[in-house]
Amino acid sequence: MANANEVQDLKEKGNKCVKNGNFAEAVLHYTHAIKLDPQNFSLYSNRSLAFLKMQQFYFALEDANETIRLKADWAKGYFRKAEVEFATFHFSDALLSYKMALDLQPDDQSIMEAIRRATQGRQKDRKADEQIPWLGAGIGIIIGVTIVIGEHALTQKPTLGHPILMALLTIGIAMFGYGIARGFRYYVKCQRKALLQAPVDLLGDSKGENEDELATEDDAKGSNNERGHRYTKAQARQRFKKGKS
Repeated sequence: MANANEVQDLKEKGNKCVKNGNFAEAVLHYTHAIKLDPQNFSLYSNRSLAFLKMQQFYFALEDANETIRLKADWAKGYFRKAEVEFATFHFSDALLSYKMALDLQPDDQSIMEAIRRATQGRQKDRKADEQIPWLGAGIGIIIGVTIVIGEHALTQKPTLGHPILMALLTIGIAMFGYGIARGFRYYVKCQRKALLQAPVDLLGDSKGENEDELATEDDAKGSNNERGHRYTKAQARQRFKKGKS
């Protein structure tokens, strides 16, 4: 009972921090509460919101997925997931999650409004995919025509005097502009995917250190001619992974 009271107290502290905009502190309170009650789906939901407000999208999505795993029939879990997907411009995924939330909580106005926003976002994104490359081509045509006109105006014997050469130059620059614009859209898509990728583990070498220690212990139990032999970290790690013959 005391544990339940402590969990509720931590949850309320976290909720208060969220209302005041202290999202990092809220995460700390929710995390402490989760350690005391790891099956409490509402804590993961609340922490997902706090992470989202901090733009820690990977952790926000992880908590939303954990909320769904613990309580698959709760609409808010899918709503949290959809909010992260919408914030990272994954509009199609967001629509699917929002609709799953709506199936569990029909006629909810906030969910219906979110679906409308996600639908508009997807439409704008698709329109951008269609229009921006052609905009790049249009800019290329303008540049090509400007070059041709400028050369005729500034030189007595233009190298692009023949109409075919003029057309080829203009078309070439237009195609180049189209390709640049398509490349830009591809770059944008990649950046959006990166928003949901796990952050770099700056402490990842700690696992290797543990492997080094195990490899050293393994060597100590080996034959007499191997005892006292010192290995580099890379060698020890390799021996640990392969196993000692």
